[in-house]
Amino acid sequence: MKRIYTIVIIIITAIFICGCTSNSKDETQSRDSREHADGHGEGPEAEGEHGDEITFTEQQAEAVGLEVEEVVPGTFSHVIKTSGQILTAQGDEAAVVATSSGIVSFASPSISEGAAVRAGEALVNISAKNLPEGDPAAKLKIAWEAALKEYRRAEGLVGEQIISAKEFEQTRLRYETAKTAYEAQSASVTASGVKVVSPISGYIKNRLVGQGDYVSVGQTIAVVSQNRRLQLRAEVSENYFKSLKSIGSANFQTSYDNTVYKLSELDGRLLSFGKTSAGQSFYIPVIFEFDNIGDIVPGSFVSVYLLSNAQENVISVPVSALTEEQGLNFVYLQVDEDGYRKQEVSLGQSNGDRVQILSGLKAGDRVVSKGAYQVKLAAVSSVMPETHSH
Repeated sequence: MKRIYTIVIIIITAIFICGCTSNSKDETQSRDSREHADGHGEGPEAEGEHGDEITFTEQQAEAVGLEVEEVVPGTFSHVIKTSGQILTAQGDEAAVVATSSGIVSFASPSISEGAAVRAGEALVNISAKNLPEGDPAAKLKIAWEAALKEYRRAEGLVGEQIISAKEFEQTRLRYETAKTAYEAQSASVTASGVKVVSPISGYIKNRLVGQGDYVSVGQTIAVVSQNRRLQLRAEVSENYFKSLKSIGSANFQTSYDNTVYKLSELDGRLLSFGKTSAGQSFYIPVIFEFDNIGDIVPGSFVSVYLLSNAQENVISVPVSALTEEQGLNFVYLQVDEDGYRKQEVSLGQSNGDRVQILSGLKAGDRVVSKGAYQVKLAAVSSVMPETHSH
């Protein structure tokens, strides 16, 4: 019995000693951790601030054309993003039509789509000399000469009261009609046939016939466009109908380049917006007109950013300042002359040129507006593990 009691005392003592040792060890570790933080004057937060800095020298920045923009809150318009199409403005193009029936021969081999033409320049000659129905120009001349002879004869007969005044007027009418048709055609008759000229200066937008094709009077041969003014037709969902009255301008981006065109810089103006949706469409047209600076292709489809009510004190950055990683958006801030830091941001609306920032930036921050991708590459290369070759 005494032996059992001694064993129990030994076990209790051992448990007590182990507990004291564990507590002492935990206290020592906690104290060491505090001393480490106090001794260096920085905790984990301060350590992180310096650990994520990216070095990008002035020479590197100059080589890649890096640009930095200071964040300043400003005006940012509410945006309705949609799609649209570039169209030719009314009165900016004209159709070239056949003034006679016959076989087409082009006045120059350079008459093709995209070729520049002048007002009054001959585009094609139309000849019917070898056709069964004969040359229309020759027919008009014969008809005019016959009508002229009949008219002169009728002048003598009506004076002698051999024919009535009514018959004379009918003869005179036939003569005037034949004369008008002949004179309209004779001015354009050449040895090669009837020449058809461009009504305006511009370029060949569409050439609708080929060498040797047969055309009839009134048939369209080509379309000439001056390409000075263009229209932007945006298709807007019915959901935004109440917002259409506040739309004042727009930006658009083509599919063949990354340039964002601003109507405010192209002498653009709002022409009209639809009051109803057309046919089976659920979209309402909004039409602008603007100057063509020479880089915009009529007929092309574009992304459109309609600009309406302005918002004040909005922080925004250029689209080129943003990078994306795993669904998150980042910008790069300049923290010193050669130092940059990656900063996550939350995005709002985009007008194609700039993006609204909801959180992540404040006034005075210096954001990399051009060259953000190069800074991102520098950040990746700086964290890659070193390798050794033997």
